[in-house]
Amino acid sequence: MPDNIKQGCAPSECGTKSACAGCSSNPHAQPVKKDPPKVRKVIGVISGKGGVGKSLVSGELAVMLRRLGLTVGIMDADITGPSIPHMFGVHEKAMGTDTKLFPVKTTNDIEMMSINLMLETDDTPVIWRGPVIAGVVTQFWEDVDWSELDCMVIDMPPGTGDVPLTVFQSIPLDGVIIVTTPQDLVEMIVSKAVNMAKMMNIPVLGLVENMSYAVCPDCGRHIEIFGHSKIDELAARYSIPVLAKLPIDPNAAALCDEGKIERVVNPQMEDAAKMLAINFKLL
Repeated sequence: MPDNIKQGCAPSECGTKSACAGCSSNPHAQPVKKDPPKVRKVIGVISGKGGVGKSLVSGELAVMLRRLGLTVGIMDADITGPSIPHMFGVHEKAMGTDTKLFPVKTTNDIEMMSINLMLETDDTPVIWRGPVIAGVVTQFWEDVDWSELDCMVIDMPPGTGDVPLTVFQSIPLDGVIIVTTPQDLVEMIVSKAVNMAKMMNIPVLGLVENMSYAVCPDCGRHIEIFGHSKIDELAARYSIPVLAKLPIDPNAAALCDEGKIERVVNPQMEDAAKMLAINFKLL
C-alpha cells in the first residue's frame, strides 16, 4: 500500500515517524494546500442500509454516463466493503509516488480508485477505525491524480456514519442519488437519507428502487417479490424524482460477477444517466 495512504491515520494508530498530514502526533506537520480535482459534476450514491444494490447502481451509472461520451471517474468510498473493481474486472494495482496516486482505468476508460486496488489481495480485510477510513476517502479525492472529468460517481458506504459524513463535508457533491428496495422499512430508510442530505445542504437528485420486481420469463408479468413498491409515494412526499425502478436481472448480476459490468444493458439506467447529464448541462 502506498505510503501516503498508510500515513493518513488516526494518532492512536500511527506507527510512522514521517510527516503525516492526518496525525496530530507530528507537531511539525503543516496542512498542505492542494488544488481540487478538475471534475465538473460529482454525484454521490447513498443508501440508508446495506444490501440494496448501491454499488451496482453506482457502477451502472458510471457506465451509462461513459456511453454518453462523457469522461467519467468512479470512487469506491465503501472502504470496508469495496466491490467496484470486481464488477469492472479490474485486478491491477494502483501506482503512486510520494505525493499522488494514479487511478486505474477500466476497459472503456472510466477512471477508478478503490482500496482494493492497493491491498495485497482482494480478500484482505480492512480493519480500521472510522477516522482512518474517513481520512482515506479524503485522500482518494485530494491525492489521486484524476484527469479533467465531466462527472465522478462516488459509491458511498451505507448509513450516516463517519465516512458518509466525511464525503458530505469534504467533497463538493453536486447531488446524491438514494438507492432503496421495495420493503416495509423503505420509508424510514429513505427518510433518514433524505434528511441527512438536507441537513448537509446537498441536493437529492432522485431515487432508484433496486430489485423492484422480477419479470416472469414465460408471460412477462411483473412479480413484486419484496412487496408492493412505495417509492412513488415517497418521491411525491419529498418532491424527488424516481430515476428508475430496476428489476431483478440475472443477466446483469452474472456480468457483474464476471467483471463485465461495462457490457450491461439497462435502458432505465441509460435514461437516468441521460437525464442527469442534461440537467447538469454535460451534454
